Amino acid sequence: MEKSLNEYNSTLTQAMKWLITVTVMLAAIIEIVDTTIVNVVLHNMAGTLGASTANITWVSTSYIVAAAIMMPLTGILVRIMGRKRLLLVNIIGFLVFSMLCGMANSLTEIVIFRIFQGIFGASLVPLSMYILQDTFSPAEQVKAMAVWGMGIMVAPVLGPTLGGYIASSLSWRWVFYINIPVCLIAIVMTYLFIQETKRERAPIDWVGLALIIITVGAFQVFLDRGNSDGWLQSNFIMELLLTSILGFVIFMVRGLYRSNNIINLKVFADRDYYAASLLLIIFVGVIFGIIVLQPLVMEGFLNYSTKLTGIMMAPRGLAIAVAMMLVAMLSKRMDMRYLIGLGIIVMAIGTSMLSKLSLQSDSWNIIYPELIQGLGMGLSIVPISAMALQNLKSSQIAEASGLFSFSRNMGTSIGVSILVTVMTRETQVAWHSLAGKVSMLNPNYHIWLQHTHFAAKSTATAAVLGGIITNQASMIGFDDACYLGTWVLLLSLPLVFLLRKPK
Repeated sequence: MEKSLNEYNSTLTQAMKWLITVTVMLAAIIEIVDTTIVNVVLHNMAGTLGASTANITWVSTSYIVAAAIMMPLTGILVRIMGRKRLLLVNIIGFLVFSMLCGMANSLTEIVIFRIFQGIFGASLVPLSMYILQDTFSPAEQVKAMAVWGMGIMVAPVLGPTLGGYIASSLSWRWVFYINIPVCLIAIVMTYLFIQETKRERAPIDWVGLALIIITVGAFQVFLDRGNSDGWLQSNFIMELLLTSILGFVIFMVRGLYRSNNIINLKVFADRDYYAASLLLIIFVGVIFGIIVLQPLVMEGFLNYSTKLTGIMMAPRGLAIAVAMMLVAMLSKRMDMRYLIGLGIIVMAIGTSMLSKLSLQSDSWNIIYPELIQGLGMGLSIVPISAMALQNLKSSQIAEASGLFSFSRNMGTSIGVSILVTVMTRETQVAWHSLAGKVSMLNPNYHIWLQHTHFAAKSTATAAVLGGIITNQASMIGFDDACYLGTWVLLLSLPLVFLLRKPK
């Protein structure tokens, strides 16, 4: 059957190959957008569903945890169901539960529906990556990955833009309803253009599956709830961390000695694969962590509206698209390792520029660093994705694609958790430092009172000063988070040298 599929691929016209690319790109985009667009409308959801600010975050957490658990299982699901059947089932399931999420009337309902939406959406990105890798010849794959990567990287960046528009113009329910037409088009195109693969009677490692659910589920909840619950000061968070560590150790030790482990750990024996996976984790962790923090700063302390914040974050996505078109041309003339290194340096420069934002920064001070960040992201993601899979056997591609997408999700979760925590802690430190300088012994305080005509002991003065100090401290916290991200990106550069020269 593999031979017949290879023969089928060899007879595909260029037009058919690009139709397949559009098909799998649509399937991937609907899942990726959903991971970022929902966060923008959580506040609106809380009001409608009668949920607290703390509890409404489970709408995001439930989806992330479900998707993280299912994503590494893509390889075995392809063997059991066949790639076309699996893709159709996932898109249809994603469509159904998107509709149910839009119709939900309580927090319990939407959390349950989001769990199933995550289950069906988990394999969409790795499946699209696997089909693309299988469809194009090695000489064509960088160009194909560049086109596919435009959707994969631009989608999460533009998610807040679309979410901001929906939050200000429509009901939050349309965040889910907009998936319907895209899913319907993807279903028709999958049925028409995707070739089926042979189904196998692969035994399911139920113990391994249980360990994945426990390990990944506990770790994702640990990351998502850690900052709000006080990290290791919370018994619940400590229990989650210990559970995930114990589950991971048992899974790895057990998996290394089993030939039918639910995840083929042998793919990590390939140096290019594990080096590219580590680079991906670091890269998306820093960038998407900042993308989560940026709207909080722009709306909360720079007084931008939700809609304008979304519009101002769009240039990053446009820069990604332009950079990916450059990669398609440069990859024929340059070693892709140089493109990855250049992309990381450019991302670090853009991130460093964001670390210098202040309460007096104008729109251009935000857009310009975004453009530079987006350029670096576009230069890096396609070569990293292409080099990760270049030396693997065809039988390993589906499983490796699932694990590679899992790395992207884990990197995002880890990065968001760390940078949110850094911003929170640094904001507290800065607040105490700034508040300590508000004293009658400080001559600058007297100058400020004279210019503003406030009374030193007035409650109005205390309220105004409190607001100023809070905003200034929060901006310092954001700058420190970006500063940390800059150094993390630069320190990841040695990983590029682990990659072997591309074929």
